Amino acid sequence: MTTTQTSVVQDLGTLAHRLSHPAGARCVCEPPQVLADRPDGTVVRSGAIVAKAHAADSDHEALAARIALAAAPQLTGILLPPLTAPGRSLTAPEPSGGPQHPELSEPPAPAPRPVTLWPLGAPVDPTDPEAAPWAEAAVLLARLHRTEPPFRLPAMRGPAKAARAVARMRAALPGDPAVLPVLAGWRALPAWARGEVPAPARRSGFLCHGDLHLGQLVRHPAPDGPWLLIDVDDAGTGDPAWDLGRPAAWYASGLLAPEDWFAFLDAYRSAGGPAVPADGDPWPELDVPARALTVQTAALALAKCAAEQRRPDEHEQLMIESCARIATLPPELAADHAS
Repeated sequence: MTTTQTSVVQDLGTLAHRLSHPAGARCVCEPPQVLADRPDGTVVRSGAIVAKAHAADSDHEALAARIALAAAPQLTGILLPPLTAPGRSLTAPEPSGGPQHPELSEPPAPAPRPVTLWPLGAPVDPTDPEAAPWAEAAVLLARLHRTEPPFRLPAMRGPAKAARAVARMRAALPGDPAVLPVLAGWRALPAWARGEVPAPARRSGFLCHGDLHLGQLVRHPAPDGPWLLIDVDDAGTGDPAWDLGRPAAWYASGLLAPEDWFAFLDAYRSAGGPAVPADGDPWPELDVPARALTVQTAALALAKCAAEQRRPDEHEQLMIESCARIATLPPELAADHAS
């Protein structure tokens, strides 16, 4: 861990501890726990408080709008709401419809990254895959997608994240033939799925999470409260099918069991989710997002393998091989997604 990373972790631990520890009380707290430490998000827990340092290059205005979204009353029971530091308060959106953002605090130098504070939730248990809350995640997504955006929001960052993953792979493996299947799958996508142009207008106005996977769910209050979605760094308006794209990609590649996929899809449809038709074939809507997220997953896997100087594992290799297959398919299954 670099000196800067260590400083960020220490700053977050100090902040979370200060907020979770009663003033003047004798301290018997456990040391702060690092939950994640990546350039795009360092997360530290102390007691019942979680402090997150967002990416250094975050668009502060867009991030503030996303944090305001998580605090909006319309999203109660769907998104985990943020906390604030002492002396600061959440405020409602302005009457004009624009967001009155919660303040984003800044940790001390040398880590000028925006920081947000959250209540602790209980995550999905990775050791118990049969208990994975696929149906619950689908219902939360359907409710999110059906919610009218409460104020102006930035675009959902899903396609931009896919493009960033491909760029990271290229930088990690310049000229390496291992990247060719992934690049072939990437080039076969329409421009909107590569983040080069906006999504088709009919599909671009829905409230989306932008990065759905099981790590984005927690129970709150822990340990037995209802499931809620977390991590709104990529949330915004866009095509709701993107939020179904990762489980669809895993199902298509053989990583997600058919019973889990159909439980997810059936629950989403039963909850009135607008990303796919209420019955019939969902793939005309899901095909492009599933392909894009297959490419993103494979690109990140190759970049990680390069950094760790190892070969792809079985699951990573499945996603890479899927890229080669999708590169041979027609660019679009649905005319309204044409770019």
